[in-house]
Amino acid sequence: MKPWSRSLTTLALAAAMAGAGYLGVDMFRDVQFARAESKVEATRQQLSQIEDLATVFKMVGKAVEPSVVNIDVKKTVHGNRPRLPFDEDQLRRWFPDRDGDGRPDLPPGFTPNDGGDDDSALVMGTGSGVIMEASDGVGYILTNNHVAGGAEELTITLNDGRQITNAKVLGADPKSDLAVVKIEADHLIAAKWGDSGQLEQGDWVLAFGSPFRYIGSMTHGIISALNRTNVGILGAGGYEDFIQTDAPINPGNSGGPLVNVHAEVIGINTAIASRSGGFQGIGFAIPSNQAKVVYEQLKTKGKMERGWLGISIADVSNPRVEPVARNTFGYEGKTGVLVQDTFAGTPAYGKLQPGDIITALNGKTVENVNQLRTAIATTSAGTEITLDVFREKKTLQVKLTVGAQPEDVMAAANGQGGSQGQAQNQGNALGLELSTITPELARRLGMNNPPDSGAVVLSVDPKSPAAAEGVRPGDVITKVDNQPVKSADEAIAALNKADLKAGVTLYITSREGSRFVFVKSEK
Repeated sequence: MKPWSRSLTTLALAAAMAGAGYLGVDMFRDVQFARAESKVEATRQQLSQIEDLATVFKMVGKAVEPSVVNIDVKKTVHGNRPRLPFDEDQLRRWFPDRDGDGRPDLPPGFTPNDGGDDDSALVMGTGSGVIMEASDGVGYILTNNHVAGGAEELTITLNDGRQITNAKVLGADPKSDLAVVKIEADHLIAAKWGDSGQLEQGDWVLAFGSPFRYIGSMTHGIISALNRTNVGILGAGGYEDFIQTDAPINPGNSGGPLVNVHAEVIGINTAIASRSGGFQGIGFAIPSNQAKVVYEQLKTKGKMERGWLGISIADVSNPRVEPVARNTFGYEGKTGVLVQDTFAGTPAYGKLQPGDIITALNGKTVENVNQLRTAIATTSAGTEITLDVFREKKTLQVKLTVGAQPEDVMAAANGQGGSQGQAQNQGNALGLELSTITPELARRLGMNNPPDSGAVVLSVDPKSPAAAEGVRPGDVITKVDNQPVKSADEAIAALNKADLKAGVTLYITSREGSRFVFVKSEK
C-alpha cells in the first residue's frame, strides 16, 4: 500500500473510533436521563398515593362524623369543697358575674363561705360519644362512665347541630369506664363496629370527639402499642387492656370513637398520659371487642354482669413469682398464671388449689393475669370452661362452671379465706420474728378471717431479705416449701432445714389474701 493510502486509512479509523466514543457518551447520558425520569415518575406515583391516603382520611371523616356527638353533663359531686373566707358580695369585687347567673364566677371547685354545711357541689363537664345503634326514632350512644355516669342532666349535641335534652343513662360501668345513653330523635346515623382483635402496631387510626368543646374534631395517628395494662386509670378493680395511640386526644375527646381506615369503631377514647393536662403523644382507648360486650349488657340489663372463678392469681413472669414457680413447683414456662389462693363457696374452690399454674383456657394459651381475668369477666355465669393446669409437674385439664362476680369482690375474698415462739437461726437469717397464730393475736392484728393455724409475723427487719420480698408484720406463714406449718415452732423447724442460699418459698395469708413469696439469704 502506498504511504498516502495508509495515512488515509489511519485517519478514517481514528474518525470512526472518535465517533463511536461520542456515541457511547450519548448513550450513557440517555440511560442516566431515562433512569432519572423513571425515578421522578415513581416519586410522583408515590406522592399520588399520599394524596390517596388524604382522600381516605376525608372519606372516613364523612362516614364517621354523623355518628359522633358532644355530651354536656351536670352532676352533683359530694365531698369537701374548698371554701373561700368571703361572702358573695365581697367575692364579686374580685370575681365579677360574667355568665349572668347573679353569682361571682369563682375558680372551678370553689364556693363562697355561705355558712352552710352542705359539702356537695353541682359540677358541669363535657365529653363525647358515638351512636352505635339507631332505629325507629331511638338511638343508643356509647361513651365513658366518667363522662355520663351519675349525670343528673344531659344535653346531647348531634353532628347536624340539633340538641337533645331527653337523654337517659341506661347503665354505667366504672370497672371498664363505659356508659350507654339512650336518646329519642329521628334521622340518626349509627357507626359500625370494628374488630380490635385485628389491630397491629403501626395501623393508621383516627380519633373523633369534641376536645375543649371544639365539636366535630378529627385527628389521626397510628397504633403505638396494644394491651397496655396497669396504667392506673381504672383502679385496682378495673379492667385495663388499652390501645395506645399517638392520635391527638385531649380533654373533651373522652367517649369519642377511635376508628380504622375502614371507618369502623375499634376503640373508645378514654384518657391521656400527660404532665401538662394536654396532648403529649400518648392516648388510651378501650378496645372495641371489650367495649361491645359491656355496651350490650348496659343497654339490655342496665349493668355489667361479669364472670368469676374466685381465685387470687399472679403472673408467672413476675420477678417475685417466677422463682416460686420454678423452684417450688418445677415449672419452666415463661407464661401462665400462678394460683395464690381459692375462696370458699366459689367455682374454683375444691377444683383449683394454691400452687396450680393455669396455662390455657379452652385451648387458648394464657399469657398473663390480665388476659385470663378479662376472658373470665366477659364469660357469662353458668358457662363451663376447661383450664389447662400445671400441677405436681404434669399438666391436667380442670373443668369448672363460671360463677357471677359479686358486687364487692374484695369483701367476698376477705370473707373466705397457741403458744408463742421466737424465730431462731434460719428465721433470723430472713429477718423474721414469728409467733403461733391465736384468735386473740389475730384480733389484735385486725384479721377478720385468720387461718386456723400457722406462724404469724410479729416483726420484720427492714433491711432483711424477707422485707425486700414484701413480707410484712401481720402476715401468716402457713406453708414452707409447700409443706404445711401449724405453729411458729414448725415454721422455724422447716426454715432450719431449708437451704436459704438456694431460696425458700413461703405461703402467706394476710388481710389482702394469700400469696407465695420466694426468699433467699446469703447468711
